[in-house]
Amino acid sequence: MNLALSTRRRPYLLALAVFLLLCVINTILQPSFLRFGVAASNVAAFLPMALVAIGQTYVVLASDIDLSAGTIVSLVNVVVVSIIDGMGGSGVSIALGFAVGLALGIAAGLFNGLCVAVLRFQPIVATFASGIVFAGIALWILPEAGKQVPPVVYEAYSGALLGVPTVVLILLAVIGFAQFVARSPFYYALRATGGNMQAAYQSGVPVARVRIGAYTISGLFSALAGLALVGETASGDPLIGGALTLSSVTAVVLGGTALKGCIGGVAGSILGAFILGLINNVIFFAQLPFEWQGLIQGLIILAALAGGVVMARGKNG
Repeated sequence: MNLALSTRRRPYLLALAVFLLLCVINTILQPSFLRFGVAASNVAAFLPMALVAIGQTYVVLASDIDLSAGTIVSLVNVVVVSIIDGMGGSGVSIALGFAVGLALGIAAGLFNGLCVAVLRFQPIVATFASGIVFAGIALWILPEAGKQVPPVVYEAYSGALLGVPTVVLILLAVIGFAQFVARSPFYYALRATGGNMQAAYQSGVPVARVRIGAYTISGLFSALAGLALVGETASGDPLIGGALTLSSVTAVVLGGTALKGCIGGVAGSILGAFILGLINNVIFFAQLPFEWQGLIQGLIILAALAGGVVMARGKNG
């Protein structure tokens, strides 16, 4: 009973247990797993997915979904790289590219929010359609992977400040942002909207503005993921974010956030993203045949999702 109550109040606890188990398995398969450099490298690899999952969390908490998140990542990635490369890689071009990338992500999220909350399009249809548009623009800007950014960009991303890896500082910064949002009136309105949209509206909650805000935050975090991938790959790729959309939704659900809205939070989504990354590590270091990797990863994810559904039904029962 106490365990069920704790899981209900802190839905990320199951994800935490799975995360710790995967850490043990990774340590067995890769003895250097807990070394500082390897841990920092894993955080860098998992960070883009975690960022998209954080943004997706706010949308899902409002009982919506964002199927354009991955294509926003791709669009921001190619725009930033194109600006930096086109202006010769100067410091001004880097600053301008990053600023335009963030503004573009926010604008894309705002567009999604207006389509869903003001025009009242179905979220799954609206964001799927906008995702196609964003993907098309990304391919128009950069038809194939290429262009480079100056070494200072990826050196800063893979470097450290006062001995702390940059990627860890970024993760801590977004966790701080999430903590700030979690204590704001917006967050309570967001959960109320996800719990019962009609009742929230009748209670005076600005439902439309809340949904627009959630999509705008999702666009912002997709943009941050796009910038992170610029730092990680040092180049542009119009398809780089394609897999992140469904991965972000999976990470959100693995982290204990209910797709029906209201229940869950950012902490679980971050753990969910890291779980997906660690699953890939297990598959790789276990030297499983390549053709089996996708199957095994899918089965593990389905098992985790099914476990969450069973637990939810048990609580309701």
